[in-house]
Amino acid sequence: MTKEANNPSNNKSFTGKSVAVSMATVLLFAAVLAFAIFEGTKNTVTITANGETEEIRTHAETVGDVLDEQAIEVGKDDFLSHSADTKIDGDGAIEWDEAEQYTVTVDGETRSAWTTENTVADILEKAEIEVTKHDKVSPALDETVDEETVIDVEKAYEVTIMDGGKGKKVWSTSTTVADFLQQHNIELSKLDRVEQDMDELVLPNSKVEVVRVEKVTDVVEDAVKYAVETRKDSSLLKGSEKLVQKGQNGLVKKTYEVVKENGKEVKRELKNEKVVKEPKQQILAVGTKTVVASVSRGTEKKATPVKQASAKKEVAPAKKAAAPKAPEKAKAAPQPAKKESASEPAGGKEFYVSATAYTASCTGCSGITATGINLKANPGLKVIAVDPRVIPLGSKVWVEGYGNAIAGDTGGAIKGNKIDLFMPNRSDAIAFGRKQVKVKILN
Repeated sequence: MTKEANNPSNNKSFTGKSVAVSMATVLLFAAVLAFAIFEGTKNTVTITANGETEEIRTHAETVGDVLDEQAIEVGKDDFLSHSADTKIDGDGAIEWDEAEQYTVTVDGETRSAWTTENTVADILEKAEIEVTKHDKVSPALDETVDEETVIDVEKAYEVTIMDGGKGKKVWSTSTTVADFLQQHNIELSKLDRVEQDMDELVLPNSKVEVVRVEKVTDVVEDAVKYAVETRKDSSLLKGSEKLVQKGQNGLVKKTYEVVKENGKEVKRELKNEKVVKEPKQQILAVGTKTVVASVSRGTEKKATPVKQASAKKEVAPAKKAAAPKAPEKAKAAPQPAKKESASEPAGGKEFYVSATAYTASCTGCSGITATGINLKANPGLKVIAVDPRVIPLGSKVWVEGYGNAIAGDTGGAIKGNKIDLFMPNRSDAIAFGRKQVKVKILN
């Protein structure tokens, strides 16, 4: 044994160092054990923030505590998978997306929207902007955008379109007339017209009018009225007419260019005219012969049986020129005529008419007939008023119950198969009344 080994002071020093090392070891072990226990009691939480995932271990009790540990501030428009007061019970996952600000313009008015969505439709929904299928949205509703993109919305409004005169309501957004027509597939022909300027803006409740214009050719045939030439004829009784040559209308073909707007003709222009048939002139002889009032119908028809009353009237003018006779004999002279007047002459055109009677002094009557006969001066003449289209003026006629007469007058009410018999006085005219009688045109 050496001297140093047997030294008691050296043994004490060694013992003290051993105790210190042992205590340090115990403390270190306790610390390691405590740390291991501390770490072992932590929960594993997976955090996905704005698309980036990180796994952490924490003693945090709530989701809010976890976010605080990670210095994450959650805004009201942010997306958080769990509420902030949700308890952390074991391992779990938290997802957080920070909202972004988007700019939306609606008919030029700017609005903002905070959202974590990135499609146009979702952003508009977040901004509480309703759109219809007629509205114009740019970019499209299903497109994804970033916060730098401005979303533009144009609200549609009603516009009246008048196309060819037919109107209907359509939806449109702010645009020019030209673009509006294109949007609604309205095609224009070369002649069609739009009442508004093509670069004019289409405004709410306005009207766009399209006029459909067409040009067509119209060929028509028109009659050319014949001319009428009148010739004086001294062989015809005044007031009577005779057709010498019957007129015929001509024919002309006219070609027109017709302009129609919305189906209605607005302009017609004659382009060509061709005579197909020349008109034939009508020649009409007009009588100038005047009946001499002194010629008694009674004298002319002396051999014709007439009524006694008629005979009296007929011989009245001759009575003035004859030698003075006894009144009774003068009245008796025409007696044979009464029987003659009852006789119907042979030949002539025969038909039935409605007969009335009139006097020279009727209301509105001048006493002068259409052929110039003065009835007031010659009350004994046998004259009838006729329709010249049925019985020519100047014709000699026989009238049943009246005798031989001349068609020498007309009347406003005498149309067609009607005649008016001249009577010397009103009582005879009234007594005659209206009758259906036979008439014969003798020449």
